[in-house]
Amino acid sequence: MIPKKWKNRLAELLPDSAELAPFTLPLFPLNTVLLPGGVLALKVFEQRYMDMAKRCLQEESLFGICLIKEGAEVAAPAAPHPVGTLARIGHWDMPQLGVLNVRAIGVQRFQVLEYETQQDGLLIAQAVKVPAETATPLPPEHAACAAVLKHVMAHVGEDKFEPPFCFDDGVWVGYRLVEVMPIKISAKQSMLEMNDTLVRLDVLHKFLAQQGLTA
Repeated sequence: MIPKKWKNRLAELLPDSAELAPFTLPLFPLNTVLLPGGVLALKVFEQRYMDMAKRCLQEESLFGICLIKEGAEVAAPAAPHPVGTLARIGHWDMPQLGVLNVRAIGVQRFQVLEYETQQDGLLIAQAVKVPAETATPLPPEHAACAAVLKHVMAHVGEDKFEPPFCFDDGVWVGYRLVEVMPIKISAKQSMLEMNDTLVRLDVLHKFLAQQGLTA
């Protein structure tokens, strides 16, 4: 059961929040935004995150990636934005002792209810999953979004993206464009928090038009 102190806040943020069960989640605050289905290459060297990654690998569990609201990636714990993305470790290697390279793959958005700092500096949150957006056919008027995305992926390399590639799905196309377009990190966070696929595509299409990237 969700504690009463969280219910009003959840009612403002999430639909049908009363049916969502809070869970415990280790957080990895970063100066970047991971979206569902996205890929993020991480170089882990701080002991708190090395231990976290080892536990996730051993238990096949997830961790949460959040954009930093205040603070820095290293040293003292940073304050995270409350909406982030659950991540699983898709691949890892240790090229040298004390450095772990991780390919993190975005799974689903989550909302932090509260968090605390462990003695080792790792943030542990109580969180709930944000319902995933339903796959939406890409509207014909936003075909340019898919075309630009295909061009970018071909240029930077498809190996930097996680299959399957769903160019006919407005949710997938929108998320991937948010990742690759040169927009402010605060705007990317807003796009992550947005629950309306068509509004996200409208905003991205306008940005592409402003850059002269649409017909």
